[in-house]
Amino acid sequence: MNIARIKSLLSSSARFLVVAAACTFLMFSSAFPAFASNAKSNPTEGSARLDDVQRKSEDILKRDPLNLQETQSEANKGLNEIQGNANANSMSRPSNSRKVESAAEKVEKALEKATGRD
Repeated sequence: MNIARIKSLLSSSARFLVVAAACTFLMFSSAFPAFASNAKSNPTEGSARLDDVQRKSEDILKRDPLNLQETQSEANKGLNEIQGNANANSMSRPSNSRKVESAAEKVEKALEKATGRD
C-alpha cells in the first residue's frame, strides 16, 4: 500500500516538473525570439535606410506610368525599373553578407567534435 502511494507521488511530481519545464521553455522562446538567430545586428539600429529608393519610388508614383522603353532603360541601370542602382551597396546580398552556417553544417561539426575527427 505504501509503495503505491510513493509511486503516485513520484509520478505526479515528475508530471509537474515536465509541465513546468515546458511552460518555462515556451515562455522564454516567445520572450526572446531574437536569440534564435545568429545575426549580429544591433537591435537599436532598426532597418537599413534606403532614402534614394524611397525618393525615386515617390517620383515614379507622381508621374504617368512608364512606357516599355523607359521601363527597359531604367531596369538596365540596376536592380529593377524602380530602384535602378539606388542604395545598391546598402542592400544585403551574398557578396556582402558574411557566411552563415546551415543547420546541416552545424550538426556535421558537432558530430566531428563528438567523435574526435576535428
